[in-house]
Amino acid sequence: MESQIIQGNLLKGIIDGNNGKCYVQMNQFDKAIPYLETSISIIEENNIGRTSSEANENVLALAESHLRMDRLKVAKDYLDIDLELTRTSQIIKKNRLFAAYYDRIGDFRNQANYLQKNVRIQDSLEVKESSIKRQQISAIIAEENLEDSRRMINMQKLEMEQNRSEMEAMDERTNLVFISLIFTLLGFAGLVFAYLKSIKNQRLIAEQKHIIENSLVEKDSLLKEIHHRVKNNLQMVSSLLSLQTKNTRSKAAIEALEEGKSRVKAMALIHQKLYQNDDLSVIEMQGYIESLVNSVQSVFKKGGHSINITIDAEGVELDIDRAIPFGLILNELVSNSFKYAFPEDKEDGKIYIHLRKNGDQGYFEYTDNGIGLPEDSEERANSSMGIRLMNRLVNQLQSTLNIDKSSEGVRFWFNFK
Repeated sequence: MESQIIQGNLLKGIIDGNNGKCYVQMNQFDKAIPYLETSISIIEENNIGRTSSEANENVLALAESHLRMDRLKVAKDYLDIDLELTRTSQIIKKNRLFAAYYDRIGDFRNQANYLQKNVRIQDSLEVKESSIKRQQISAIIAEENLEDSRRMINMQKLEMEQNRSEMEAMDERTNLVFISLIFTLLGFAGLVFAYLKSIKNQRLIAEQKHIIENSLVEKDSLLKEIHHRVKNNLQMVSSLLSLQTKNTRSKAAIEALEEGKSRVKAMALIHQKLYQNDDLSVIEMQGYIESLVNSVQSVFKKGGHSINITIDAEGVELDIDRAIPFGLILNELVSNSFKYAFPEDKEDGKIYIHLRKNGDQGYFEYTDNGIGLPEDSEERANSSMGIRLMNRLVNQLQSTLNIDKSSEGVRFWFNFK
C-alpha cells in the first residue's frame, strides 16, 4: 500500500513537471515556475536515494525560466546545483543555459567555453554514429563478398566436371571479374565516405550558423535593453532637475536647470528612438526632429503665440555618434527661437529646418524670421553657453558653424560628413 502511494506521488510530481515544462515552451514562465518547484519537491520526497531524470529536467527548466525573466542570480543558483546528469541532451541543455547566462552578464569567454563544450559533444556523437555506420557497411560488403565467392566456387566445380579443357579460360575470366568487383567496391566505399563526410560538414555548418544567429538575436535584445535603460536613466536625471527647479528661487538658476533638462530630454529621445527601431545602428531624423521640436514646443511655447515650423529631413538617417550632436544643436536653436526670436505680438513666426545627406556629404540649415541677433552678438557668442555648446558640437561633426544675420531673422548652417 505504501509503495502504491509513493508511486502515485511520483506520478503526480512527474505530471506537475510536464505541465511546468509545457508552460516554459509557451514562454509563460510565471505559470511554469510553481509547477516545476512542486514537481521537484514531490519527486525528491518520494524518490529518496535515487537519481531522478525528471527532477534534473525540472531543475534545468527552472533555470531557463528565471534566465528568460532576467532573474540572473536565481538562474545561476539552479545551474550551480550538482546534478547527476545521465542524458547527453541534459548535459547539452545545461551547457547552453550556462552560455546564455554568461552572455547576459557580458562574460563572453565563459560563454564561448560552454558553447565549445556542446560542439565537442555533438562532434563526438556524430563520430560514434559515423563509425557504427561504417562498420555496418563493411559487414554487409563482407557478407556479399562471401556469398559471391561461394557462387563462383560452385560454378567452377560444375564447369570442371563438364569440361576440364575450359578450366584455364574460366580461371582467367573469374580473376577479371573478381578484380573488377574489388575496384567497384573500393569506388563505392570512397563515394560513401565522401558522402558521410559532406553530411557531417553540412550539419556542423548549420549548427554553427544557428548558434551565431541566436547569439545575434540575443545581442540585439541586449542592446535594445541598454538603450531603454539609458533612456530611463536620462529621464530620471530630467526628473531630478525638475525637483531641483521647484526648490530653487533664483530665476537664473531656474533657467539654467530648465535648459539642462531640455538637453537631457534631447539625448533621451535618441535612445528611445533606437530601442524602438528594428535597426539599432541608425536613427530616422525626420521623426526624431518632429518629436524633439514637439518636446521643446511644450516647454517654451506661450499661449496665443503661433509659430509655423517646417521640417525637411525626409529619408535622412544618421548613426548615434552624429544624431546626438544634431539633437543638442537643434535643441539649442529651437529653444532660443521660442525664448528670444518671436515677441508675443508677432503673428507670422516661421522656423525652417533643413537636413540633407548625399553619400558622404551632408548639409544642415536652420532659419527663423524672428527679431534676429543683437548687434553685440559677436561678444555674446564668447560668453553664451548655448553658442559655445553649439560650436563644440559642430566641431565634433568636423565642421564649422556659420551664422548669417544680415537678412530678416537669423540663419545657421554648416556642412558635415
